[in-house]
Amino acid sequence: MDLETLGLLGVFLAGAIPWFEAIAVVPAGILFGLNPLLTVIAGVTGNAVTIFIFAYGGHAIRSRLLARRVAKGLEGESPRFLKAQASFDRWGIYGLAILGPIIIGTQFVALIAVAAGLKPLKVSLIVTIGTTAWAGVIAILMVVFGFDQVGLAFA
Repeated sequence: MDLETLGLLGVFLAGAIPWFEAIAVVPAGILFGLNPLLTVIAGVTGNAVTIFIFAYGGHAIRSRLLARRVAKGLEGESPRFLKAQASFDRWGIYGLAILGPIIIGTQFVALIAVAAGLKPLKVSLIVTIGTTAWAGVIAILMVVFGFDQVGLAFA
């Protein structure tokens, strides 16, 4: 396996880590000399995998968290969930899809949106499109400003 393939695999895996979004790993991959287009594809794909997992597991995760709170003698939703729900109510899925990568993370946007009652497939697609837009714009800016020529790993 060549060095670029290993780098792209690293971008894919790092993109799948919550809060370590595609918008963070794409610039890092490009700075290390990876192909910008392939870096965007790898980062967004890794991120999308976990977005789909969180969206489809959102209802089950929320139910478990509520049951845990009730078992501890606490009533209702946690203050953090209520704050996230207020963000969803204010911005909606489209706003959170755009703001999510820089505010709370795409996986948690998916979780919140499904917990709010949206269908997992719709949420997954919208959030993935928002992430792709961010990663694409960042990659384009890096190429336009010459950061794709730095090649830190190959210097």
